[in-house]
Amino acid sequence: MPFDTLFSAASTAAMAGWIALIILPRWPLLIAGLRHALIGLLSAIYASLIFVYFFRVEGGGFGSIGEVRALFASDLVLVAGWIHYLAFDLFIGSWIAVEADRRGFNRVLQAPVLAATFLFGPLGLLLFYVTAAVQSALPTGKA
Repeated sequence: MPFDTLFSAASTAAMAGWIALIILPRWPLLIAGLRHALIGLLSAIYASLIFVYFFRVEGGGFGSIGEVRALFASDLVLVAGWIHYLAFDLFIGSWIAVEADRRGFNRVLQAPVLAATFLFGPLGLLLFYVTAAVQSALPTGKA
Protein backbone atom coordinates (compact mmCIF):
# COMPACT_ATOMS: atom_id res chain seq x y z
CA MET A 1 0.00 0.00 0.00
CA PRO A 2 1.44 3.42 -0.90
CA PHE A 3 2.28 5.47 2.15
CA ASP A 4 0.00 8.38 1.21
CA THR A 5 -2.86 5.87 0.99
CA LEU A 6 -1.91 4.45 4.39
CA PHE A 7 -1.81 7.99 5.80
CA SER A 8 -5.31 8.71 4.45
CA ALA A 9 -6.75 5.37 5.55
CA ALA A 10 -5.39 5.72 9.08
CA SER A 11 -6.65 9.30 9.31
CA THR A 12 -10.12 8.30 8.10
CA ALA A 13 -10.31 5.38 10.51
CA ALA A 14 -9.25 7.57 13.43
CA MET A 15 -11.79 10.24 12.44
CA ALA A 16 -14.53 7.59 12.43
CA GLY A 17 -13.41 6.53 15.89
CA TRP A 18 -13.55 10.10 17.17
CA ILE A 19 -17.00 10.67 15.69
CA ALA A 20 -18.24 7.46 17.33
CA LEU A 21 -16.65 8.45 20.65
CA ILE A 22 -18.26 11.89 20.65
CA ILE A 23 -21.69 11.08 19.19
CA LEU A 24 -22.63 7.48 20.04
CA PRO A 25 -23.65 6.11 23.43
CA ARG A 26 -20.60 4.89 25.31
CA TRP A 27 -21.47 1.22 25.37
CA PRO A 28 -18.71 -0.96 26.79
CA LEU A 29 -18.53 -2.72 23.41
CA LEU A 30 -17.89 0.62 21.65
CA ILE A 31 -15.06 1.56 24.03
CA ALA A 32 -13.58 -1.94 23.78
CA GLY A 33 -13.83 -1.83 19.99
CA LEU A 34 -12.08 1.52 19.86
CA ARG A 35 -9.34 0.50 22.27
CA HIS A 36 -8.69 -3.06 21.18
CA ALA A 37 -9.62 -3.05 17.51
CA LEU A 38 -9.03 0.44 16.10
CA ILE A 39 -6.30 1.67 18.43
CA GLY A 40 -4.79 -1.83 18.45
CA LEU A 41 -4.71 -1.87 14.65
CA LEU A 42 -3.18 1.61 14.48
CA SER A 43 -0.59 0.56 17.06
CA ALA A 44 0.28 -2.59 15.09
CA ILE A 45 0.71 -0.58 11.88
CA TYR A 46 2.88 1.92 13.76
CA ALA A 47 5.03 -0.84 15.22
CA SER A 48 5.46 -2.46 11.81
CA LEU A 49 6.55 0.81 10.21
CA ILE A 50 8.97 1.62 13.02
CA PHE A 51 10.54 -1.85 13.07
CA VAL A 52 11.04 -1.80 9.31
CA TYR A 53 11.99 1.83 8.60
CA PHE A 54 13.12 3.66 11.75
CA PHE A 55 16.71 2.41 11.81
CA ARG A 56 17.15 2.95 8.08
CA VAL A 57 17.06 6.74 8.37
CA GLU A 58 20.60 8.00 8.20
CA GLY A 59 21.30 10.49 10.97
CA GLY A 60 17.91 9.85 12.57
CA GLY A 61 17.32 9.51 16.28
CA PHE A 62 16.08 11.35 19.35
CA GLY A 63 19.35 12.79 20.64
CA SER A 64 18.97 16.22 19.04
CA ILE A 65 16.52 18.27 17.06
CA GLY A 66 18.61 17.56 13.97
CA GLU A 67 18.23 13.81 14.46
CA VAL A 68 14.45 14.16 14.90
CA ARG A 69 14.32 16.38 11.79
CA ALA A 70 16.15 13.68 9.86
CA LEU A 71 13.61 11.08 10.99
CA PHE A 72 10.64 13.15 9.89
CA ALA A 73 12.29 13.99 6.57
CA SER A 74 11.52 10.35 5.71
CA ASP A 75 7.91 9.96 4.50
CA LEU A 76 7.89 6.43 5.88
CA VAL A 77 8.77 7.54 9.40
CA LEU A 78 6.54 10.60 9.07
CA VAL A 79 3.53 8.34 8.40
CA ALA A 80 4.54 6.20 11.38
CA GLY A 81 4.74 9.34 13.52
CA TRP A 82 1.31 10.46 12.34
CA ILE A 83 -0.18 7.06 13.17
CA HIS A 84 1.49 7.29 16.59
CA TYR A 85 -0.38 10.57 17.21
CA LEU A 86 -3.66 9.11 15.94
CA ALA A 87 -3.43 6.04 18.20
CA PHE A 88 -2.30 7.82 21.35
CA ASP A 89 -4.70 10.75 21.05
CA LEU A 90 -7.65 8.41 20.46
CA PHE A 91 -6.63 6.28 23.44
CA ILE A 92 -6.44 9.37 25.65
CA GLY A 93 -9.77 10.54 24.24
CA SER A 94 -11.39 7.22 25.11
CA TRP A 95 -9.99 7.47 28.64
CA ILE A 96 -11.28 11.05 28.98
CA ALA A 97 -14.74 10.01 27.72
CA VAL A 98 -15.04 7.09 30.15
CA GLU A 99 -13.73 9.15 33.06
CA ALA A 100 -15.97 12.11 32.20
CA ASP A 101 -18.99 9.80 32.08
CA ARG A 102 -17.98 8.33 35.44
CA ARG A 103 -17.83 11.84 36.89
CA GLY A 104 -21.22 12.72 35.44
CA PHE A 105 -19.99 15.38 33.00
CA ASN A 106 -22.58 16.52 30.51
CA ARG A 107 -21.90 15.15 27.02
CA VAL A 108 -22.20 18.67 25.56
CA LEU A 109 -19.37 19.76 27.89
CA GLN A 110 -17.33 16.71 26.88
CA ALA A 111 -17.54 17.36 23.14
CA PRO A 112 -15.19 20.38 22.99
CA VAL A 113 -12.73 18.67 25.35
CA LEU A 114 -12.70 15.58 23.11
CA ALA A 115 -12.43 17.74 19.98
CA ALA A 116 -9.46 19.57 21.51
CA THR A 117 -7.87 16.21 22.32
CA PHE A 118 -8.39 15.06 18.74
CA LEU A 119 -6.90 18.23 17.27
CA PHE A 120 -4.31 19.21 19.86
CA GLY A 121 -3.70 16.15 22.09
CA PRO A 122 -2.26 17.44 25.37
CA LEU A 123 -4.37 20.62 25.22
CA GLY A 124 -7.53 18.51 25.38
CA LEU A 125 -6.11 16.51 28.27
CA LEU A 126 -5.29 19.76 30.06
CA LEU A 127 -8.86 21.00 29.49
CA PHE A 128 -10.18 17.77 30.96
CA TYR A 129 -7.95 18.14 34.03
CA VAL A 130 -9.07 21.75 34.51
CA THR A 131 -12.74 20.77 34.10
CA ALA A 132 -12.32 17.93 36.60
CA ALA A 133 -10.60 20.26 39.07
CA VAL A 134 -13.40 22.83 38.77
CA GLN A 135 -16.00 20.10 39.25
CA SER A 136 -14.22 18.86 42.37
CA ALA A 137 -14.07 22.40 43.77
CA LEU A 138 -17.81 23.04 43.36
CA PRO A 139 -19.84 22.66 46.55
CA THR A 140 -22.25 20.18 44.94
CA GLY A 141 -19.45 18.36 43.11
CA LYS A 142 -21.31 18.74 39.80
CA ALA A 143 -20.01 20.43 36.64
